[in-house]
Amino acid sequence: MIFGFSFKQKMKIAAFLFFIMCSTMLIRMLEDKSIKNMSNAFVSMYHDRLIPATDLFFLAENVYAKRYLLEEALNPERTVEISFIELKKKLGSYNKNIDSLVRKYEGTFLIKKEKSQLADLKTKLRDGIIIENNIITMAEIHTLAEGRHLFEASGKTAYNNISEKLSELSRIQTDAGEELIRESESIVSGSKLYSTAQVCLAIFIGIMIVNLVLTSKVANITNDRFKLN
Repeated sequence: MIFGFSFKQKMKIAAFLFFIMCSTMLIRMLEDKSIKNMSNAFVSMYHDRLIPATDLFFLAENVYAKRYLLEEALNPERTVEISFIELKKKLGSYNKNIDSLVRKYEGTFLIKKEKSQLADLKTKLRDGIIIENNIITMAEIHTLAEGRHLFEASGKTAYNNISEKLSELSRIQTDAGEELIRESESIVSGSKLYSTAQVCLAIFIGIMIVNLVLTSKVANITNDRFKLN
């Protein structure tokens, strides 16, 4: 009877230990996954949000530089003479920089709204180049005043449209970044939960050990009494 009782207790303990082992392994797997997700979130924040935001800033700088250059070339009161050949070269250089930044931006992870806005930006940039060429042609073949008039009528609108698209893309970076922060906070909360579960398991194991020791003592006392009888 004592043997049966002891065997039954051992089976219970074995079952509990097996359950604890499985629980520990599961918690460990979930914790590893949580850490990996957190790492991915931070990497994504850097590569897909921080760097693109910087690229958008440089894009805006190049667009503004083009606008300023063209305005100065069309300014009848300018003090420095600018040849149209030199103007085209400088604008071409800025366009290459812009194209490079856009292609770099396309290589990052883009959400659906971002893809749409980027496609619109590329269209606006192409339209802007066409308008720039038309303005230069007008000023070069006809008069500076006519080129200036075309700039006022179409050029400013084109540059403003590009600036608006860049602003919209910048806002998307902010919104997406905030979403990544919320995701990271959720992952941190999950990690805290897993840590709490591990502490609870450790406490449970401690209770099991104490219970095992006490049960063993009781069994020994009972066994000794049985032998005496």
